[in-house]
Amino acid sequence: MGKTGFEVSEIGFGAWAIGAHWGDQSEKDSLEALGTAIDAGVNFIDTAAAYGDGKSEQIIGKIMKERSERIYVSTKTPPLDGPWPPSPYCDPKDRYPEDYLRTNVEERCRMLGVEAVDILLLHTWTRAWNDNPYPLEVLRKLKQEGKILQVGISTPEHDQNCVVQLIRDGWVDVVEVIFNIFEQEPAAQILPAAIEHKVGIINRVVFDEGSLTGKFTEKTEFGEGDFRNDYFSGDRLSRTVKRVEALKEDLKGFDMTLPQTAIKFALQQDGISTVIPGMRNAWQAKANTAVTDLPELPADIIEKLHNHMWRKAFWYMG
Repeated sequence: MGKTGFEVSEIGFGAWAIGAHWGDQSEKDSLEALGTAIDAGVNFIDTAAAYGDGKSEQIIGKIMKERSERIYVSTKTPPLDGPWPPSPYCDPKDRYPEDYLRTNVEERCRMLGVEAVDILLLHTWTRAWNDNPYPLEVLRKLKQEGKILQVGISTPEHDQNCVVQLIRDGWVDVVEVIFNIFEQEPAAQILPAAIEHKVGIINRVVFDEGSLTGKFTEKTEFGEGDFRNDYFSGDRLSRTVKRVEALKEDLKGFDMTLPQTAIKFALQQDGISTVIPGMRNAWQAKANTAVTDLPELPADIIEKLHNHMWRKAFWYMG
């Protein structure tokens, strides 16, 4: 993972769904998913304070106490109340003040049951702070004090490229980005900059919040409290299904499933350190981790997938 010295599994465990916002989830299923993934060689888990107000972190803490393996955990601290992502008019000292960051990092350690956080990411950012990245200065202090081992940012969906300057200026050890068959923009500058400056890259949303598993139809419904009710609101679901059907048609005759293809496509992208599909049960953990042993995608399939890039930054505004 970049210059961090961490040797992480190329497939990691995305732990949002075991915390909140993805419908009903039992702790039993969550622990079985984590255990199955670790048995398969996974040693990297990504979570956040916001995933069930620490619930996801606490479940991860339980499994880490049961295991002897070295497991690396990345977690995230959200900004204090205000626009998401922060607007150009937000003062970083209001959204990420030092006393808040210090208190929150202590809370992350308590939730995970650790003395220091392996990777602490700010859960969003704005380009307006790039020339004076005060919150990263605070995290750098906490790193020097030994409370954080590596620091970074989880990109804002609207402007992922805002982190390029931070990578080049040496402010981040790790960056978490959205990269998938539809969202390929990080290949333009983020990933090349990460390679040049040896910054680790965590690849989130590899399935485009589930659409790239190929299981959705225009009549798919999500449970109460499932964030995908908003993500796929209005005509978004029908438009996405049409895109996925076109993708399936382009891949007709290829011998990998769509989810396998989605993960493999990300794994073959230069600069990505680990891909973190969500895993809610043992079956999903087995299916996702098995992709690491599949052959690489051939050049003609990669070329086809490049053609399915979908620029939809406006999507997040509703």
